[in-house]
Amino acid sequence: MHYSYKTKGTCSQQIDLDINNGIVTNVSFVGGCNGNTKAVASLVDGLTAEEIIKRCGGIQCGLKGTSCGDQLAIAVNEAFALEKQETGK
Repeated sequence: MHYSYKTKGTCSQQIDLDINNGIVTNVSFVGGCNGNTKAVASLVDGLTAEEIIKRCGGIQCGLKGTSCGDQLAIAVNEAFALEKQETGK
């Protein structure tokens, strides 16, 4: 399933990802620090939703109260919940 998330409070504006059976792939950020967002996307490729949420959730960038990683965790959490709802799992 493909999922797009409009970020809040970060330099990036959107996160796109695919999730299939709780495995996240093809993460890409629109905007943000190009090198950092590419690195984050590469590092989480193939991880489970739970692992991404655990590793990235709550990370802050400066005084923003969130970060691209934290926003990714939120996006993955939403996508995972939607996937479970759609598949009935």
